[in-house]
Amino acid sequence: MFNNFKMNTKIRWGLLFALVMLMQVSIVTAAVKSYTRQADGVTFTLDKGLMKIKICRDDIVEVKYTALDAFPVFNSLVVNNPFNGKVNFAVSEAGGNIVIKTGKLVINVDRKSNAITYLTTAGKVITSESKTDNKEMQAQTVAGIDTYSCTTTFNSPDDEGLFGLGCHPTDSLSINYKGRNQDMAIKYMTGAIPVLLSTKGYGLMWDNYSASNFYGAEANNTQFKYVSESGKQVDYYFFYGPTFDAIIDAYRTTTGKAPMFPKWSFGLFQSQDRYLSQAEIIGVKNKYRNANIPVDVIVQDWYYWDPLPIGSHIMKPERYPNPKALVDELHQANIHAMISIWPVFGKGTPNYDALDKMGGLTSITWDNVVTHTFDTYYDAHNPKARDLYWAQARDSLVKRYGWDAWWVDQCEPDNGTLLDERRKANFSVGKGIDYFNTYSLEHSKGLYKGWRRDIPNKRAFFLIRQSFAGEQRNAATLWSSDISTSFEALKSQVPQGINACVSGIPYWTSDIGGYHYHWTAPDWSKPEFRELFTRWFQFGTFSPIFRIHGKGERAIFSNNWDEKTRDILVKYDKLRYRLLPYIYSLAGRVTQNNYTIMRSLAFDFRNDAKVYSIPDEYMFGSAFLVNPVTEQLYTGDNAAAGKHSREVYLPKATAWYDFWTGEKFEGGQTLNVDVPIETMPLYVKAGSIVPMGPVVQYATEKPGDVIELRVYPGANGQFLYYEDGNDTYDYEKGKFATFNIGWNDQTRQLSISAVKGSFPGMLKQHTFNVVVVNGAHGSNTGPADHFDKTVKYTGKAIAVKL
Repeated sequence: MFNNFKMNTKIRWGLLFALVMLMQVSIVTAAVKSYTRQADGVTFTLDKGLMKIKICRDDIVEVKYTALDAFPVFNSLVVNNPFNGKVNFAVSEAGGNIVIKTGKLVINVDRKSNAITYLTTAGKVITSESKTDNKEMQAQTVAGIDTYSCTTTFNSPDDEGLFGLGCHPTDSLSINYKGRNQDMAIKYMTGAIPVLLSTKGYGLMWDNYSASNFYGAEANNTQFKYVSESGKQVDYYFFYGPTFDAIIDAYRTTTGKAPMFPKWSFGLFQSQDRYLSQAEIIGVKNKYRNANIPVDVIVQDWYYWDPLPIGSHIMKPERYPNPKALVDELHQANIHAMISIWPVFGKGTPNYDALDKMGGLTSITWDNVVTHTFDTYYDAHNPKARDLYWAQARDSLVKRYGWDAWWVDQCEPDNGTLLDERRKANFSVGKGIDYFNTYSLEHSKGLYKGWRRDIPNKRAFFLIRQSFAGEQRNAATLWSSDISTSFEALKSQVPQGINACVSGIPYWTSDIGGYHYHWTAPDWSKPEFRELFTRWFQFGTFSPIFRIHGKGERAIFSNNWDEKTRDILVKYDKLRYRLLPYIYSLAGRVTQNNYTIMRSLAFDFRNDAKVYSIPDEYMFGSAFLVNPVTEQLYTGDNAAAGKHSREVYLPKATAWYDFWTGEKFEGGQTLNVDVPIETMPLYVKAGSIVPMGPVVQYATEKPGDVIELRVYPGANGQFLYYEDGNDTYDYEKGKFATFNIGWNDQTRQLSISAVKGSFPGMLKQHTFNVVVVNGAHGSNTGPADHFDKTVKYTGKAIAVKL
């Protein structure tokens, strides 16, 4: 009898479990009951909930799903394109599918499960949602808040590579998210950007701002899913490329273009934690200029207000007697000035009181163990609070003294213990749990809006600790936060920088040398730390933004460096400045054409599967294959005895040139390359055209009238040369110029198109000293031993044989 009871209990529990599973499946696999075509897409009534497919463009689709009775009212903080234009599409039925056709896509909706399959117009599957659990909403309670989790699940074949998802410098060193997971909650050291690009030729962006997770190895690594902990609808955008450049173009078309940075911002930033006085900063300026070491920016980091509370926006007069004179003196030396300002306020300041009075403070507070204050974040989601915050900083510091750039530090409410405080906070737009990841986005929105309005003739530049989708439109550069001074940290920076830029944020940087060594300054007299700094500096030279920062003196002129180390640092610093015509032209493409400078190898070699798993190689523009050295090889207890090399895979291309020697190699092979401390392996793709300027002390010292034009033969090539006034927003009015430089490898003919556009102060003539690279001729950092041709270019089309 007892056994029968146990058996019956098992049966009952089994039936109950089966019933629960059936209920879950009925929720997950909601069938299509009916659909309605509208001007912008198709709305589907499901047996559980609603789905809307909006055709934004032939290659951009928005998908929304809710299990509720109606779609919630939702104003996207990320998407700023209303997509109000008419897009032609057709709707039909075939084989149990509702079929939507655009000029570039076929979208099949399965009637039984509402699962979406995306195909090319030729019928090839691009990607597809899972038919069993494609779009889900599940009731749950988080931090005492009743809400719904929101999930999408996609099928993922074995040979797919997945890239993006922002910058997570303390996480896995892998570059490819196929088969691995990623926490997507923005914390102290993350830029969790919900944008994913696939080598199958598509991109996805999830328009949800709650703490989320990406799971890359579902169903035995045949699926991936994205889960947000709170929301009232699933909402994602699908972008079709198939190239990564086309996907990024679609993403920025949806979320906003990146404005042009001033030319000086592509030179060297000198920073330190921290300069303590006006006199110290002037001393740094003098030492750089007296030593003829190129530099463009000096940074005043935090705590210049000490001992006043944070948020006072006062530079302590005893240490900074005349901040305006400080900035003016930097400007007279052609050096620009950046200052760090936080979005938190200590009690007892007029700024705190004014924000508190207008309801502009949040409930998010923290006991700051560094500044010894109890700080409160202002509500960056509140437009009036943003305006007041900007006005306070503008009148107290930024415009008052003429600062050129803003370090937007600590721009996400988190010191490691505030995650539930953020969830429970009441922002002006709603509960913090639903806006967990967008504080930085909204904060930088206010700064950019205010800067554009009140400092209209100076391009904005904001260095951001955390970042989210859409932040590129706010003149933001993401930096990877307070990383440690270690080879392990350097090794993680390379894939994190690559994936940040794959996520659509074009400007990324790290603290050259690492911010701290166990939260103190490293001993730079030790050879192992000098080796680390040298390798990091080499990597920084080929990062979109080039910054020295961290604890302890580490300027290039510093006595911390022995002569050999300093010579190497100066060599790479000068190389960066020689490449400014190349880099600034790439920046012009970022703004004008939604280009990406720091390029995952999948941008240019998507069909070469070998590049999917390489975490430490990338393209810098169209020409340079960069291979940072991220292992300690020469010094210290853990030195790899006798191992002074690293592997370099040359992607399948016509040929590659060693930048340092000019030696030519065929693509599709792996090299074992010697890496003496002065050398970071650097290769240039055949067909590349690289304009190089003279060595200068600052970015705009010489106007670019004489350029060494290096041509790497072996394939046809072209380069779009861009120039403008170097600052101001006149380029938005069309005041810029471009011309195309082409190379025909078979005829060995160099052609330069007629110039398009103009701007005030534009040069009337360029002198191009053309060098066709051949072995040592045209290799390395210095000017070529002789020029193969000198071309006087006056803006009219010209062609020359070489």
